[in-house]
Amino acid sequence: MSPDEDGIVMLQAMKTGALIRFGAEAGAIIAGTGDDERARLHRYGAVVGLAFQLADDLLDLTADAETMGKATGKDAGRGKGTLVALHGPEWAENRLGELVHEAETLLSPFDEKAETLVEAARFVAQRRN
Repeated sequence: MSPDEDGIVMLQAMKTGALIRFGAEAGAIIAGTGDDERARLHRYGAVVGLAFQLADDLLDLTADAETMGKATGKDAGRGKGTLVALHGPEWAENRLGELVHEAETLLSPFDEKAETLVEAARFVAQRRN
């Protein structure tokens, strides 16, 4: 990763990503799972948090205000550094697919018990508003 990309990912991880990561890991803590399961859910939360922010930044660039229900183009207008601005929308779409695949892989040991979490990862990456 470039220094710019490192900074963007770090900032995201401290915001929405931290909330999603904690939500995912909290279930493991409450359930008293082992270290491997807790680590998987922690990583799942980090992956979905990054996907959420990436999708949000992509939508800010590509969606219209009516579809979003809020103003769009704010990031570019403020010169905000985002991964989408750094790499482009096509890269972002591809990366979202990779993140969903990683989330699914992380949850595979949980079988059907994790289906809601799998669907959540897909939703985050595929949302249109």
